[in-house]
Amino acid sequence: MTKKSLRALTIAAAALLPLTGTPAEAATAPKLLLNQDFPDPGVLAGLWGYYAFSTASPSGRVPMARTDGAESNWSVQGDALTGPPSWADPASQYWAPDVSRGPDGRYLMYFSTHTASTGQMCIGTATGDSPRGPFQPDSDAPLVCVGEDRSDIDPQSFMDIDGKRYLLYKSDTDPTTIWLQEVSLDGHALRGDRIPLLHADRPEEHGVVEAPSLVRSGSQYVLFFSGDYFTSTGYHTSYATARNITGPYTKSADSFLTTGTLGGAVDGPGGADVVGGHIFFHGWLSKEHHARGLYSLPIRFHGGKPEIG
Repeated sequence: MTKKSLRALTIAAAALLPLTGTPAEAATAPKLLLNQDFPDPGVLAGLWGYYAFSTASPSGRVPMARTDGAESNWSVQGDALTGPPSWADPASQYWAPDVSRGPDGRYLMYFSTHTASTGQMCIGTATGDSPRGPFQPDSDAPLVCVGEDRSDIDPQSFMDIDGKRYLLYKSDTDPTTIWLQEVSLDGHALRGDRIPLLHADRPEEHGVVEAPSLVRSGSQYVLFFSGDYFTSTGYHTSYATARNITGPYTKSADSFLTTGTLGGAVDGPGGADVVGGHIFFHGWLSKEHHARGLYSLPIRFHGGKPEIG
């Protein structure tokens, strides 16, 4: 079962449950799953358990962690990426990977890294035979590398119920923008024109929206995203909703996860991914902001809107 299929099943079931409260009122405390640097988690779930992939850290280019259950015994098990693609700067780091299963049963990784030619951050692909990898870069050029964007990062794959596959990502245009791009079923080719979904247009975002994570709840699309600079305690997770995948998306009046709404239990909760009835996100592990650990909270939906608990 793919990451996106499990999301759809979980959300459909969760939508039937009664809900009360708001994120700020939620009694559930965030659970620290990995007490080490593991930022921008991309989580993949299936019958074999859970895998998570993160931005580069001392554990590797694309650190990979695994567990049998969403909230128990996570451990980092090495580097999922075999090496740099031919177009990348060999010294570059890798950001915000996303892994999903393709129609042929193999696994596709999206990642961001700097190009050797211009130094711009662009989105590339790699494939592997299993969710644990190893993933091998599979193209001589980036999949997304738009010059006027300045950088294209934070890719996320989404499979809709009509069988179409999409790629979401963030560009450093002014203002920063989250885009939707239809791709081929194997995820390796762009189809048609990209569509802007969200811009950074609120004071608390300080000019930054990023880390898209799209889910579907009933007939509604829920787009989670992060706002503000990731180095800041003000970094937070918000969401926007739409009736159509292409929008228009309406941002929630209030941020969903913030340092304040979580009672200071997590500093700068962002980079979220929603999988298997949980929202996974990172937060700073110390006041010095040297490393971001992996956290989770249970999540469910009511009327197409998310609630913690």
